[in-house]
Amino acid sequence: MVRAIRGAIQIDSNDQEAILLGVAELVTEVMERNRLTTDDVISVIFTSTPDLTAEFPALAARKLGFNDVPLICASEIDVPGALPRVVRLMAHVELDRPRAQIQHVYLRGAVALRVDIAQ
Repeated sequence: MVRAIRGAIQIDSNDQEAILLGVAELVTEVMERNRLTTDDVISVIFTSTPDLTAEFPALAARKLGFNDVPLICASEIDVPGALPRVVRLMAHVELDRPRAQIQHVYLRGAVALRVDIAQ
């Protein structure tokens, strides 16, 4: 079955190293909590708030070995009052588990975005 896994992390600052480290942390947590390998991943969509421009979030996934996985980056809409410096992901994966067993991952300040599903 194809499942979607959501996640987000608030990045400390708009600098390349901070973005790469934060996204690597997020991707690693999603993979570990859901017991995935890159072979299970169909594709990943990354979005970032308009205040994060120093690096593409997908580069962090490439550095983790997502070489054959289609990745794309996009900008979040600029909603007034929205949480700043956030990278979100939606990973499409092949899993034989029910939706209720998926672990969505929200880290650092991004926990506030989805307290209903953050684990």
